[in-house]
Amino acid sequence: MPEISPKRKEKIKELIKILHAGKKPEQIKEEFKDVLRTISPTEIAKIEEELIAEGMPREEIRRLCDVHLAVFKESLEKPKAEVSPGHPVHTFMEEHRMILQFLEDLKNILQKVKAAKTLNEIRHETDDLKKVAENLMEVEKHNVREENVLFPHLEKHGISEPPTIMWAEHNELRDKKKKLIELTKSSGTLDFKQFQKQLAETVNFIVDMLTSHIYKENNILYPAVLSITKEEEWKDIKEQCDELGYCNFTPEYAKVSLEEEAKKHGLLPEGVIAFETGNLSQPEVEAIFNTLPVDITFVDANGTVRYFSKAKERIFPRTRAVIGRKVQQCHPPKSIHIVNRVIDDLREGRRSSADFWIDMQGKKIYIRYFPVRNEKGEYLGVLEVSQDITEIQRLKGERRLLDDIAKT
Repeated sequence: MPEISPKRKEKIKELIKILHAGKKPEQIKEEFKDVLRTISPTEIAKIEEELIAEGMPREEIRRLCDVHLAVFKESLEKPKAEVSPGHPVHTFMEEHRMILQFLEDLKNILQKVKAAKTLNEIRHETDDLKKVAENLMEVEKHNVREENVLFPHLEKHGISEPPTIMWAEHNELRDKKKKLIELTKSSGTLDFKQFQKQLAETVNFIVDMLTSHIYKENNILYPAVLSITKEEEWKDIKEQCDELGYCNFTPEYAKVSLEEEAKKHGLLPEGVIAFETGNLSQPEVEAIFNTLPVDITFVDANGTVRYFSKAKERIFPRTRAVIGRKVQQCHPPKSIHIVNRVIDDLREGRRSSADFWIDMQGKKIYIRYFPVRNEKGEYLGVLEVSQDITEIQRLKGERRLLDDIAKT
């Protein structure tokens, strides 16, 4: 994050403190016009952070956040950097656009409810209210991505107070949205006047706070994260957002992972395999499997041996001749019935694993079998994992990584 000069920093702090002392925004705009003309979202976030560290209560900052915005409005609403469709910030802002439409629908419904004399007059509106309330609850997926991806990213770059304030607003809004859901369910049992009153209070709170919240995120939070984030970091941010999931109203193009987009346009380098959590070349995949301190053998859904790893010190010998053989052919005839039963149990879900351990040449060998399934739960085969646990069994107490480093 670019450093703010001490002189400019003190000027901005002075401005905020004067506001907190009760002066109106219009009374100080002339005095601070040079700062107000050029202040950036990142500077606002950083200065508020420092004021809280110096002792100004966080709730005081939050309470007067709208006053800050009134003063900084002209500078904040200047044209901002463009982000392309599919970029995480573009997706957040597109979702905001939809959320603001839900708020407009909510205000229209409230006006009709307030004008009605009985519940029967607004049967159609109560159905619409339920749909809007459900969409607003769906916004939680948007919030979860902010709370678990954007906020930690900002904190890593030294901006922690604005995310803390935004998260607190998420929690308040979450409670009010739950209240809205409850009201949609109780409209037929509450006294109609009471229903109108509670609905007005709940809707007005949601509309006012969420409108202000979106403005702050669009004009302070997102520009701040754009200013401190390197281009290469966005790939990881997008992948984390993809993993957490999107709202039912998120544009479809935003849900496409970078790997899927790259594959679609033939942008992945030759020999690179796209996984859900990243990309690896075939040599990298092979080296990773061979580095694991276990023997791995994969038997496919038809009972055919398809793969084995070549660990540095394999426990059981394997040669390429085993590839393509039926798994039953790889065991003594007397144990085939046990092999078949284990595979059947794993395939049918009667077991989540099958574990065995044996003593062999002074070593304790731990052998485990796991069913392999795709994301739909369809059976793909069995993974055999064998490990020498002799030394593991002898471990006592603990040895931390830093202890080990300190001795070298």
